[in-house]
Amino acid sequence: MDKTPPAGLSSAGSGWVMEENMSKLKLSVAVGDYDRNRPLMDGAVQIDGVDPVFMTLPPEEIFFRAFRHQDFDICECSLSSFSVQTAAGNCPYVGVPAFVSRMFRHTSVYVRTDRVKKPEDLKGRKVGVPEYQLTAIIWARAILEDEFGVKPSDIHWIRGGIEHAGRPEKITVKLPAGVRLENAPEGSTISELLARGEIDGFIAPRPPTTMGQKNVGWLFPDPVAAAKDYYKRTGIFPIMHLIGVRRALAEQHPWLPAAVLKAFEQSKAMALAHLADPSATKVTLPFVEERLQEARAFMGHDFWSYGLEPNRKTLETFLRHHHAQGLSSRLLKPEELFHPATHETFKI
Repeated sequence: MDKTPPAGLSSAGSGWVMEENMSKLKLSVAVGDYDRNRPLMDGAVQIDGVDPVFMTLPPEEIFFRAFRHQDFDICECSLSSFSVQTAAGNCPYVGVPAFVSRMFRHTSVYVRTDRVKKPEDLKGRKVGVPEYQLTAIIWARAILEDEFGVKPSDIHWIRGGIEHAGRPEKITVKLPAGVRLENAPEGSTISELLARGEIDGFIAPRPPTTMGQKNVGWLFPDPVAAAKDYYKRTGIFPIMHLIGVRRALAEQHPWLPAAVLKAFEQSKAMALAHLADPSATKVTLPFVEERLQEARAFMGHDFWSYGLEPNRKTLETFLRHHHAQGLSSRLLKPEELFHPATHETFKI
């Protein structure tokens, strides 16, 4: 009698069992090392039907490799780069509304404090950016325009690396008439230009390497208070990154985007449960449980929400400014960013 197990099965005692990984997709997953992702990365949460190979990488590397070479099957994506390519109809990924990075960007605007005292002082000034189309910078420009009347065309933009000279845009952008953008002098970073006083401001996801030097500081002296005031009036907690699934994979396996969303939701919920546990602080920071309670009292229990509908206003605000700033070729609707299977989720 032939004892060879059928394909995908192995012998176990007197019967057959399914070899677990034979029925799963082996996929690469590139994300940042955030607490909300760790239950996924350490295996406490599984993506249904997937045997993942995780890579924890900085956002700049993930985005460059994803949008230049499509190196990953599932990955963290810049909301701005994703929107540019979705509007153009050539995005290699489909979106999943798991917003693994969010941040108030009042902390991302730095200035020469000897000449810029308030946001309106940026009109007619030179401001450095690492890339014009970065999500953090779009949000900062949106705040400057909506809150203080400073339009992108009011500023002379200088593009250059934060730490390394010669940083390019990841994707091609076509700016509206009246917006001035030029490259930093060869060999110079925007951190150096700010310290030397050759530019007046600096907007980026990371601080200038010269932060703390004389006359270099935040535009908003108390950026936390400014951000809280902004949220109290608008209800917007800015979204930076979403998750993308390689489009060809989603077309071949239409169940995959919803499975990815489910897993990221479960991972975030587990991370927050750990953070709220007062028996032993999970973060090397005193009073972190109290800060969590404060955040929920101010912003609601699910303050870091995933999903389309809870984030519709925030996404609509971003997409309106993204288009107005000349980065998306047409005004997108939030639904266009995400796979249809992720537009709503089941409830019990």
